[in-house]
Amino acid sequence: MPPTFDAAKTLAALRSSARISLDLLLVLAMTTVSLWLLGRMWSIVWPLVIGLLLTTLTWPLAHFLRRNGWPPALAASTVTVLFLLVATGVVALIAVPVASQSGELTDGVVAGIHKVREWAAGPPLNIGDDEITQASDAAIARLQSSAGSMVATVVTAVNTVVNGLVTAVLALFLMFFFLKDGPRFLPWLTRQLPGRLATDVPIVVARGWNTLGVFVRSQALVGLLDAVFIGLGLWILGVPLVLPLAVLTFVSAFVPIVGALFAGLVAVLIALVSNGPTDALIVLAIIVVVQQVEGNVLQPMIQSRGLGLHAAVVLLVVTLGGSLAGIVGSLLAVPVAALVAVVWNYLREQLSEPPQEPATDEQHTGAAATP
Repeated sequence: MPPTFDAAKTLAALRSSARISLDLLLVLAMTTVSLWLLGRMWSIVWPLVIGLLLTTLTWPLAHFLRRNGWPPALAASTVTVLFLLVATGVVALIAVPVASQSGELTDGVVAGIHKVREWAAGPPLNIGDDEITQASDAAIARLQSSAGSMVATVVTAVNTVVNGLVTAVLALFLMFFFLKDGPRFLPWLTRQLPGRLATDVPIVVARGWNTLGVFVRSQALVGLLDAVFIGLGLWILGVPLVLPLAVLTFVSAFVPIVGALFAGLVAVLIALVSNGPTDALIVLAIIVVVQQVEGNVLQPMIQSRGLGLHAAVVLLVVTLGGSLAGIVGSLLAVPVAALVAVVWNYLREQLSEPPQEPATDEQHTGAAATP
């Protein structure tokens, strides 16, 4: 006789599925509302996020000064000024080589275009000059027809630059206040929360801060090592714009996996335009070797298990963040995922049952002797 469904068990399973589905819908609705509110307050949230990231990067120096008797305000002011000087120096180091070598790079790009045109005119493509001229005329006509949109794009770019400057200034001020008053935040937060929240929330915040610090400082160290080794290889080969490319490599390290690919592609393209295909292949080989050493040796040693995220998870969250919010999403994807993992691990600790100790032989003997 074939087995039949039990009506009571089936009804209970359906009710459990409906309850779980309703709970998931409520969680998704709350998440959607939270993200919408976050988007509405983005002009405040974005400087706050940058200020936190900069604080995690500069906190070790401020903490060292405070431990050696410096007043909190003086330590925070000194670290902020030093950071501002270093950032200004980095920008100057990028701008000067780019300005001095822009003519050489432009000539290389023009020469590369001529080489591509000569190659396209030969076999197997056999594209004639008339066809190339028609394509150029069509591109120029399209640009002329879209002049209005180009003006709008320029205006948007100007607004973006202005907003970026305002965000940078706010982030610097927030970094100063975080460095100055950061240690007083958790005691203040504990006094503001009722009941068990006064214990749980500060613990999660402290763990999240430690995880964020591990991410920022480890990525900074890995990016610095990548920039030094790749920049050294570019300098030996005589590739132009070595310093800007090294700085781009360092900055791109804060976007795991995707950032390294982008910086490597830019370096290979500049080597191809300026030095030719042979040096471009050598640059590609250098970048691949450095990235392999970083991914398999340096990053596991430096980061260890501080983030607790698998490489596949990192790749997926970076891709998701980039598709949702572009460069900003790619930059914030990994730290946000790490913070979510911190919250999840703490919830799992609180919801899991404590392990039961196995009974010893003496307990078994005593239980057996009991009438």
